[in-house]
Amino acid sequence: MDIFLRNKNYRKLSVASWLSGAGNILFYLALMTYASKLKNYSLALSLIAIMEAIPNLLSSIGGYFADRTKNKYHVIVTLALIRCALYLVVGLLFASNLAGWNLVLLVIGLNFISDLAGTYSGGLSTPLIVDLVGQNDLAEAEGFTNGINQVITMLAQFIGSGLLLFMSYTNLAIVNAITFLISGLLYLNVGRNYKKQQPINTNVNQQSFWATLKSSYHQVKTAHGLLTIVLVFALLNGILSTIEPLLSILVAGNKSMLVGTYSFTIALFGALDSIGMALGSAIGTKIFKQTSLFIISLLDTLASIAMVIALLTKNMLACLVFGSLLGFFAGVGSPKLSQWLVTSVDHDILASSVGMLNTILLIAGPLMTTIFTSIAGTTRVNYALYGIIAVSIGVFIVTLAVMHSAKPKQ
Repeated sequence: MDIFLRNKNYRKLSVASWLSGAGNILFYLALMTYASKLKNYSLALSLIAIMEAIPNLLSSIGGYFADRTKNKYHVIVTLALIRCALYLVVGLLFASNLAGWNLVLLVIGLNFISDLAGTYSGGLSTPLIVDLVGQNDLAEAEGFTNGINQVITMLAQFIGSGLLLFMSYTNLAIVNAITFLISGLLYLNVGRNYKKQQPINTNVNQQSFWATLKSSYHQVKTAHGLLTIVLVFALLNGILSTIEPLLSILVAGNKSMLVGTYSFTIALFGALDSIGMALGSAIGTKIFKQTSLFIISLLDTLASIAMVIALLTKNMLACLVFGSLLGFFAGVGSPKLSQWLVTSVDHDILASSVGMLNTILLIAGPLMTTIFTSIAGTTRVNYALYGIIAVSIGVFIVTLAVMHSAKPKQ
């Protein structure tokens, strides 16, 4: 928080990110609500979910093009204005005579283009943030920003559901467009201020995509223990993603675990998990600034084992506590992992490297969720939980082994 308060340029970038993120959440809810009213709503909702996920899985490609971009501030402002224009068009479409699948497909297409631009924009932002706050303070700065972003996401979901009661889809699309316009103006202001203070780093990556990934991999591998910790956190993220659906299955068959109603129980767990992650990002990164990332991963692994034991014993109170802790340590670890990565790779391939890291972390969630929920569905949910404990113990042992053989930077 200290960095956010004293660094005016970083503060503006953070506010720009929060605004565009909140606008996206509002519009996503509006689009899902509209699609849910179609005759074949399940197909429409699935298509929206898929098209939302694809840009996130292309982070390494977006990062690669970002590394090859010279005037990053200029391009990021242009992208924000393009996204503003796209949602103005979406607003006009909702106000037109189009309806049903024709409207939904057009809006999904425009939203997909905007999300691709967002992936590219995220890659452009990465080296800019490093330049603004410095490598040593990156974890604390990004942790606070990510934590507040988690809170804003939660609030935007509730606000969005309320706004849909009296605002039209057209108005919500326009609200989203306005958030991107304001974000673009903030980026423009930061770019001009930063250029006056010091020359902007114009080094760009000249390698091919595959050569860039290869170079990034070798640099990450050289930092002893970093590659292992990336895979460890990918598995821990996978476990975190898997816990909630397994909890849903378990609660459905055990009424003693209910806190009020079924839906409230699941919502409560999800909310506490998100709050834990937000606190870990916003506060935990400062508290554990000098703590080794290996120690954080060990604590996260212990929290996951304790969480599974709570599920096996059907202790809902313990599930809520350890679920929050699991989210907390995940919130602490992610920014620290980004900081270690930033200090280990060349600046001109930074966005590509962070994009590759994000892709690995994102893939682990749905992959492990699919595996363990399939086990729960075809056999018993306890067998899936035993499998998670086995993975957690394996992660703990590997982390301890690497920790003792390495001199961690974080």
